[in-house]
Amino acid sequence: MNGVSRGPGPLKAAERRAGILFSLPVIVLTGALIFLPIAQTVYYSLTKWNGITSTFVGLGNYRSLVSDPVFWRVVLNNLLLLLAIPFAILIPLAVAFLLHQHVLGWRVFRSIYFLPTAVSWVVIGMVAARFFAGRGILNDLLAVFGPGVRTDALTNEYTAMLAVSLTFIWSVFGTNTIIFITGMATLDQDVYDAARMDGAGTIAIFRFITIPLLMRFIQFAFILTLITGFTALFSLIFVMTTGGPGYGTTTLEFFVYQKAFAQGAFGYAAAIGVVLFAVVFVISLLQQRVLRSRED
Repeated sequence: MNGVSRGPGPLKAAERRAGILFSLPVIVLTGALIFLPIAQTVYYSLTKWNGITSTFVGLGNYRSLVSDPVFWRVVLNNLLLLLAIPFAILIPLAVAFLLHQHVLGWRVFRSIYFLPTAVSWVVIGMVAARFFAGRGILNDLLAVFGPGVRTDALTNEYTAMLAVSLTFIWSVFGTNTIIFITGMATLDQDVYDAARMDGAGTIAIFRFITIPLLMRFIQFAFILTLITGFTALFSLIFVMTTGGPGYGTTTLEFFVYQKAFAQGAFGYAAAIGVVLFAVVFVISLLQQRVLRSRED
């Protein structure tokens, strides 16, 4: 009654200590599996390391990267993959919207679209390599337009990168479609009913209602697709093109493998890994800032 505030009771203090105690294993495990490897990679990027012994070289590996024309060619390949991400988002978003409208056979289509997600990257790469090969399915389809209409996409560095990008879009199609279907299931149907009563068409509803309400799910799908495209396509590229022709389909992730395990330049490869981490981190921050500004 005299206005003196009391601190937390013994029970609250005990609960707080118990919470900290139960959190310690997760904190230690996270530090051991995530933050410690990141710190090690940053350290090794400052050394000339052959896997056994290391010599500190400071920023020497980074200076070599900046002056390496192959590195910039590889960065260009990653930028081309970045251009594929909007298609990897918008196409599943449109398909999810149609499935959400319960078009004829929507349950069957939902299962079919999710199929690529259940298949390993190696299998996807083998299917894509067979599809785009000189005697593959693509040329069988092009033969409809005449015997002279054909392509060997995987033997040209530009068309090979296009083939990898198309395969990448197809491989994440199922995951993103399910993400958007899940998001649409959480939306208030009264909003759609009110829009239809006001005379809004399907396209208007999709553009002005569905997309704004799904921004959080779109943001999640973007980051997931970005991380997949920049850090999870090694098996796909290895099976389809092995990074070629030349460096035509070599990404930063694949470049790390080439430098570390093909040439033994582990310190140089670690520097590439740090650059890759920084690129993904910066793009994710920019994307979050753009979406947050639109919401405001």
